[in-house]
Amino acid sequence: MFAIVEIAGQQFKVAKDQKVFVHRLSTEEGKKVSFDNVLMLSDGNKVTIGAPAIDGAQVGAKVIKHLKGDKVIVFKKKRRKGYRVKNGHRQALTEIVIESIVGSGAKKAAPKKEAKPAAPKAEKPAPKKTAPKKSAKADDLKKIEGVGPKAAEALVNAGLDTFAKVAKADSAKMKEILAEASSRLAHLDPGTWSQQADLAANGKWDELKELQDKLDGGK
Repeated sequence: MFAIVEIAGQQFKVAKDQKVFVHRLSTEEGKKVSFDNVLMLSDGNKVTIGAPAIDGAQVGAKVIKHLKGDKVIVFKKKRRKGYRVKNGHRQALTEIVIESIVGSGAKKAAPKKEAKPAAPKAEKPAPKKTAPKKSAKADDLKKIEGVGPKAAEALVNAGLDTFAKVAKADSAKMKEILAEASSRLAHLDPGTWSQQADLAANGKWDELKELQDKLDGGK
């Protein structure tokens, strides 16, 4: 009677009282060990093949000793590269002797329960980005006579971006804003800008036109 059994990742054809060298086992010397991954059994003319293993079949063995196999030399070379590496390897082995082959009825060891992976932590939803509030549309300050593109830009940068704000602004303050923005704007006279802006803010365009007809460059 013989069996084909998988031991430590290798398949062996074994019979009773046969000595086998397998990859190193964790079992201590002198202890018994069993293998239940039996792939095929042959008892005379009766052959049983597993799918993939035979249910209830088992091979019993005893650990004789742990040892190392013969040294194997591994030599690597690359032509015209000056590359040469030489290594030696001795495989860790275990010598066992087969004591029994059971065709059926063997109790398999209960499989170890694998620890369930911890459930992934729910990711906190990213805070919603609130769109910045759009500021009120600035008025076209160039409709005030005496206010050109550069002067309008200086007023807007100073926060006077609507007719209503300019209407409440002091002319001395606006002159200071212009002078700080550019020396080329320092000559402008914003004396009537507040009055013009007040009319524009209240939609009195006809009155604004009458006033501007009397002005010369905003003065």
